[in-house]
Amino acid sequence: MTVLEIARLQFATTTIIHFLFVLVTLGLVTLLVVLQTTWAITKKPMYERQTRFWGRLYVINYFLGIATGIVLELQFGTNWSGLSHYLGNVFGAPLAMETIVAFFLESTFLGLWIFGWGRLNRWVHTALIWLVALTAYASVFWIMAANSFLQHPVGYEKGADGVIRLTDVGALLSNGSFVMALPHVVFAAISVGGFLMAGVSAWHFIRRTREVEFFRKSLRLGVVTAAIGGFFVVGFGYAQFGFVSDLQPTKFGDDTAKAAAVADFTARFGPGDYHLPTYASVGLGFMILIGNLLPMVLFFVPLFFRDWIIRWRFPLYLLLLAIPLPFLAAILGWLFREGGRQPFAAYGLLPLEDAVTPGGSPGGMLTAYAVFTTILVALAITDWVLIARAANRGPVDPAPDALNPLA
Repeated sequence: MTVLEIARLQFATTTIIHFLFVLVTLGLVTLLVVLQTTWAITKKPMYERQTRFWGRLYVINYFLGIATGIVLELQFGTNWSGLSHYLGNVFGAPLAMETIVAFFLESTFLGLWIFGWGRLNRWVHTALIWLVALTAYASVFWIMAANSFLQHPVGYEKGADGVIRLTDVGALLSNGSFVMALPHVVFAAISVGGFLMAGVSAWHFIRRTREVEFFRKSLRLGVVTAAIGGFFVVGFGYAQFGFVSDLQPTKFGDDTAKAAAVADFTARFGPGDYHLPTYASVGLGFMILIGNLLPMVLFFVPLFFRDWIIRWRFPLYLLLLAIPLPFLAAILGWLFREGGRQPFAAYGLLPLEDAVTPGGSPGGMLTAYAVFTTILVALAITDWVLIARAANRGPVDPAPDALNPLA
């Protein structure tokens, strides 16, 4: 394998693993907003216990996910210095905004929320989880803005030195590749949160839990959230096909548009394979298959508002086994989105060969890939083991003098 191939493989591996953490974080924090706001309004202890229980899973995932994000951004300097050099003036601004939002604001609000139980007014405490959620959404906003420039460069000028400079922030934020992809990703995460909540609740009913009312409410909220998220993620997914064929003809255009784009790229950058990679086509097919299955939860939502369905184990096992499906659909969708702009770092603007760090050796790059992948896999396994243990443990009321009531 060449240095470029290993660098691409490392970035793909890192991004996929980090994306799994992001999906859980954004999905669960949305549900926490619903639960804690309901508790603040009704003052019912049940909703406070639910907020604590699901908040524990959220906190575990958040802090381990931060570590994978650091590894992800580290690669821009180690493996993709050409990307930073030529596109840093455009790509760096939204990444810097995301860093400020995620690593400073979001983590600060989350820390105040964790240690504010019993110490802050309930409305102030509820406002903190809203701020955590809003900064999480802002983080996704800036990441998608940066990624959308790579998919469809707009609002820039190219200097004599080849460096790209941003000239129109409005164009960046109204990018056709951005306005539909952002809600698509957001609802994908919300769907993940719903399926995770429904699946964990189903597991407790399979085990004949004594916390019937607790997990009945969680199960119903999870199923409704999964259905709503699945419906909109499919809708926004299909809505993108039309303009993607115009923005990236080699990805999703007709034969005439593809031929014209290939001829243009060949004249500008030389001969190359400018067609949609096979893995991206396969990813699209399976993503559509799985994505179309997810909204089918809509048809079963009314059933889960009947107690007899909880006593019937078969649908509970289905919910438990369905937990990985939205994760798999999201990964396949990412492969299609990212694979469709190859062989460019920025579509039609910066070839991958110019974006990768020059002078590296395959051996050194492969060693770095093995080290970073081992770390990421270890973090992912640790995350899911801790989440599984906390979920299996069920709701546990904290000791009155506990420093962290979520622990």
